[in-house]
Amino acid sequence: MYRVAKASEYLVITGYGIDDIKIAKKAWVLPGQSCSVFDISPVNYTFEVMAMSAEKLPFILPAVFTIGPRADDDESLHKFAKLISSHDQQSNHMNELVKGVIEGETRVLAASMTMEEIFRGTKEFKQEVFGKVQLELNQFGLWIYNANVKQLVDVPGHEYFSYLGQKTQMEAANQAKIDVSEAKMKVNNHHNHHNLS
Repeated sequence: MYRVAKASEYLVITGYGIDDIKIAKKAWVLPGQSCSVFDISPVNYTFEVMAMSAEKLPFILPAVFTIGPRADDDESLHKFAKLISSHDQQSNHMNELVKGVIEGETRVLAASMTMEEIFRGTKEFKQEVFGKVQLELNQFGLWIYNANVKQLVDVPGHEYFSYLGQKTQMEAANQAKIDVSEAKMKVNNHHNHHNLS
């Protein structure tokens, strides 16, 4: 039987005469072989990762990752095909796998940083999470096409980020007050100096 895959799909053929798996865009499927189709379109995964900082302060990392196999890399396609040939692509297995990797890497990284470090270096923190997640996903032939982490969120009862935000604003406001009072002192000194002469 002759099978042809659609634009975003590949055929995975197993069985008679094939050692492992065979991936093709079009192929003859012989008796004793079975053929399944997998889609390589990237999928969006939305998570809210609960993590804790080095001081054991909890926070939430809301993230949306767009993840899929690398179509330009045969080895990645093979890894991905093997991963999903044992499961249905639409099943929860992929979701659980990706979620497990993202949660695991985020938690490990967060636990090595203080809340202030995470808050001050949110961009660096996110970049490091993406890098570590990508390293883990490589073994499954998966690639992060896009990753968006929204603002880190406080856990109710632990309003630490809002406190840090206010602290930063307060520091800026206090600095402005100091600047103003120093300026006034300079002006006053200048006047006093004139009165004495």
